[in-house]
Amino acid sequence: MLNLQNVHAFYGKSHVLHGVNFDVRAGEIVALLGRNGSGRSTTVKAIMGLVDCTGSVKFRDQEQLGRKAFEIAHAGIGYVPENRDIFPTLTVHQNLQLGQKNGAKNPRWSFDDMYQMFPRLKERQHTEAGVLSGGEQQMLTLCRTLMGDPELIMIDEPTEGLAPKIVELVAEYLRELKRRGISVLLVEQKLTIALEVADRCLVMGHGQIVFEGTPADLRANAYIRKEWLEV
Repeated sequence: MLNLQNVHAFYGKSHVLHGVNFDVRAGEIVALLGRNGSGRSTTVKAIMGLVDCTGSVKFRDQEQLGRKAFEIAHAGIGYVPENRDIFPTLTVHQNLQLGQKNGAKNPRWSFDDMYQMFPRLKERQHTEAGVLSGGEQQMLTLCRTLMGDPELIMIDEPTEGLAPKIVELVAEYLRELKRRGISVLLVEQKLTIALEVADRCLVMGHGQIVFEGTPADLRANAYIRKEWLEV
């Protein structure tokens, strides 16, 4: 579904990604792991057309490199950034409305789906998003992206700074995506949740993929965990 070949990314003269290659298949969750500064967030930004890069980024066999971010989104890729870009003066429901893709026929997701997954959002649907807690804002960001009916969703650090109870809600959200056949590229620092929900794990170091395998493979590889993941 998603295929990266020899992707190099740059911030000005700073060369961040050095020939990244991997794919995400239909209906699977792939966890992209690594320490801060390893290139994980830059990778998803490169896929979304938000940084200068070279190489090839194909989605459903169509080249995306060189396209604008909104064109990539319309192609079927959703993106949940790390900084929870909600509209603070709009209500929860209005934020979800803004996520809807105009003209979508038979969308997979409805407002009821969002409120069923996260009942707290239903309770606060008429509340301005700016006064929500960090966990509630994360729920809202995840759900707003789904309202655009993506076939693949990229989620950057969804559990950062969240209470354990909310982290488990996010994990269940990821499982629900998988049940509905949505592909997920999950950027995550918490190894526990990544190993719990992912079908495959990729580990980044110095802007390159240094490991690819199943969660079981990663659990068994103490060298990779110590060299590239553990602090």
